[in-house]
Amino acid sequence: MVETHDTRLKRLTMRSMRRGIKEMDLILMRYAEARLSVMDAAALDDYEALLEENDHDLYQWVSGQVPAPERFAPLVEDIRGVVGA
Repeated sequence: MVETHDTRLKRLTMRSMRRGIKEMDLILMRYAEARLSVMDAAALDDYEALLEENDHDLYQWVSGQVPAPERFAPLVEDIRGVVGA
């Protein structure tokens, strides 16, 4: 069965707020609320791939402690811009 766009948005939103590290829950939930509904399928694919990454790595990327890998750098910059990290 093919996942509908609305179902995918709901699933990614839920994954954004149930991370494991509270800081990442808050950051990614704010980002999901602000951006997911306007993302195209390719952007959602990138975001979903980012959600597969380790929370500790994500936090270091978003907080600027460690540079994000090239693949995720534009997305991480967008997250930082939205949440003010």
